[in-house]
Amino acid sequence: MIHYIDVILPIPIQKTFTYSVTKEEAIFLEKGMRVAVSFGKSKMYSALVLNIHQTKPMLYEAKEIHQILDETPLVNELQLKHWQWISNYYMCSLGDVYRAALPSAFLLESETIINKNDDFTDESVLADDEFLIFEALQHQSQLTIHQVVAILGKKKVMPIVNSLIKKEAITIKEEIYEQYKPKLVKYVRLHTNYSSDDSLGKLLEELSRAKKQREAVLTFFQLSASKKPIKAKDLEEKAKVSAAILKSLVDKNIFEFYHIQTDRIQFKGDTNDLKVLNEFQEKALSEIKESFTKKDVTLLHGITSSGKTEVYTKLIQEVLDQGKQVLFLLPEIALTTQIITRLQFYFGDQISVFHSKYSMNERVEVWNNILENKTKAQIVLGARSSIFLPFSDLGLIVVDEEHETSYKQFEPSPRYNARDAAIVLAKLHKAKILLGSATPSLESYFNAQQNKYGFVALNRRHGNVQLPKIELIDVKEKQKKKEMTGHFSDRLLKLIQEALDEKEQVILFQNRRGFSPVVECKTCGVSPQCPNCDVSLTYHKFRHELRCHYCNYQRAMPNSCGACGSNTLDNKGFGTEQIELELKELFPDYNIGRMDLDTTKGKFGYQKIIGAFEAKEIDVLVGTQMLSKGLDFENVSLVGVLNADSMLNFPDFRAHERAYDMMVQVSGRAGRSKKQGNVAIQTYNPYHQILQQVSTTNYAEMYKEQLQERWQYKYPPYYRLIKITLKHKDYNKVESGVNWLAKALQNSFGEYVLGPTAPAVARIRNQYIKNIVIKIPPKQNLANTKNQLKKIKDTFEAVKDFRPIRFIIDVDAY
Repeated sequence: MIHYIDVILPIPIQKTFTYSVTKEEAIFLEKGMRVAVSFGKSKMYSALVLNIHQTKPMLYEAKEIHQILDETPLVNELQLKHWQWISNYYMCSLGDVYRAALPSAFLLESETIINKNDDFTDESVLADDEFLIFEALQHQSQLTIHQVVAILGKKKVMPIVNSLIKKEAITIKEEIYEQYKPKLVKYVRLHTNYSSDDSLGKLLEELSRAKKQREAVLTFFQLSASKKPIKAKDLEEKAKVSAAILKSLVDKNIFEFYHIQTDRIQFKGDTNDLKVLNEFQEKALSEIKESFTKKDVTLLHGITSSGKTEVYTKLIQEVLDQGKQVLFLLPEIALTTQIITRLQFYFGDQISVFHSKYSMNERVEVWNNILENKTKAQIVLGARSSIFLPFSDLGLIVVDEEHETSYKQFEPSPRYNARDAAIVLAKLHKAKILLGSATPSLESYFNAQQNKYGFVALNRRHGNVQLPKIELIDVKEKQKKKEMTGHFSDRLLKLIQEALDEKEQVILFQNRRGFSPVVECKTCGVSPQCPNCDVSLTYHKFRHELRCHYCNYQRAMPNSCGACGSNTLDNKGFGTEQIELELKELFPDYNIGRMDLDTTKGKFGYQKIIGAFEAKEIDVLVGTQMLSKGLDFENVSLVGVLNADSMLNFPDFRAHERAYDMMVQVSGRAGRSKKQGNVAIQTYNPYHQILQQVSTTNYAEMYKEQLQERWQYKYPPYYRLIKITLKHKDYNKVESGVNWLAKALQNSFGEYVLGPTAPAVARIRNQYIKNIVIKIPPKQNLANTKNQLKKIKDTFEAVKDFRPIRFIIDVDAY
């Protein structure tokens, strides 16, 4: 009887594929193991086993698998269930989820290996390029396609390789290679010849002339008193000798080297007692526990600096005492650096961290530690991708700053929302989930009001510090009275000076990076555009270049206008870089820092800036939205928002809610420890209802007003949204495709289809973009709607002219 397995391949194809296995392989295999399989003409993939059965596929002959890659499952059954939910709900393929979930080291790819054919002798038949490859094979036993590309300096090398195969000069084979390499640390021990004490004296006599070697041996005996293994590196440092000295001692059979495998990232730290909660935190904690007895999801609405993290730590401790795992989700990598330090203080080395700034090998180690349920992986701190980790026994998920848009993945597929996916994950594990925020998203707050979620409020700041005083500064008025210096009003400058005189720190918020977003010619009004996108280039003064923030195109700043040749180029608007330079002129005696995408590159970019600010090395920190999220600096007494209007006037139904969230969050960074802080918001429209609500921190009023608008204009939380995006480099193709699609959708969904429309930036990376939005009324069945949409998509892709168009479906696209 032949056995078969269904596998998931890491490619964006909806179906699973069936391969044949022997009876012995079928007995050995389990769900969640990886097998190497060939797919297509010559590609090898590492596929994931989803099912083991004896049903022959109907439409094709099942191929045999190439080899089994794991001894135990790499992915557990609960994960597979979760993946299937994500695939169904967000309308993407299982292969996409598989690719997003696993660290890339596990997704083994095939690499074509080229070997020389030893029987081939007649080199005269080879063309020049072919001879170069053949000659390289005389010096190397084998070459990969990548190396051939490098040797010839061409991208298209397959025709040349094929020609060599026809001439029988080379042979090729597909080879699967493992990418993860464990980290080995080199240790030193005494060679077996020298174990007894009398040989030590003899040893020192032998080395009486080799001073450095003798020094190394003496230091080794000093270090060995502690009975711990001795690292080669430590011995070199302590004895002040080079690696060559140790090697010569190994060559003389006095020392020997050995290796121990270790994890790349380890969090040291002792476990300390948790902080004692104040009465308000205690009350919130007991309310959360009570809410968990009735509901699995609870929303904690705690104002900024009310000590939510301390409440989380108490809950985490209780779950750890039950022997279960905890997942702590954070929206930004910048936040993990501060929270790690705080949690490490309490939980020591039970913490693992997982996010995209870690290297591939570091992520593999975290994955393996969680899979084996090691003590160092009981609490996992991570950004959105950590919901894919192989938890076996989750007890609690904490989603901090649950309103954040960073939890939503927009590109590439799967376009999931980590908060919503975490709620489903908790349900699968029968775990509890706590959503925490000072400005909850309308959807979560609505669910709490509808009694779907439990709800707990914490509205006193820790240590009874008052909420900051918020004042709105009318920029229009100040410009009339000529009281602006650059982009600063006299009032804001006075507040900054007062804070600096008191040796306090200041945070300034401007949600635009670069120097100025638009460069314009004063004579003809033309501004330099990106050649690949429909957007003007942003000027970055530090490098004296123009840069596109969509495709990263960059060019030197021109001296004259490209259209009319005039050299009167003017900057419009301002970004963080311009603010930083202005501050350096206005406050030359103080240190000014900047935190945005340009300054936080590299793995420790965030840590360096946050560390310097905490150590009070930076007096004024200018930054984008990275600053607004949950960071805790005790010495900040003033927060300034330089241009509130850019957030309000954004073409999005959530613009007002987001502007409120961002301004309240950024205000919450002020006056967190002792005295009341100040917040100054510069705006052209101080009477805007959102700014008035920010100034009184009135969440309930903002919620009521926004909810009314959402009901009136049929938006979430009442209506569901599915957004369809078409992309192609030929404008006419996209245009005809989107018009056909709009008609087909209108036939099915009628008035609930919006569009087709072009987004604000209608071309990115030379791809033209068109959008259609489908609204789904509260009573309409979501599953049926999606099935209907799938049918329309299949029909669309069956049309030959439309097939090259990229068709993207984004469920809950906000």
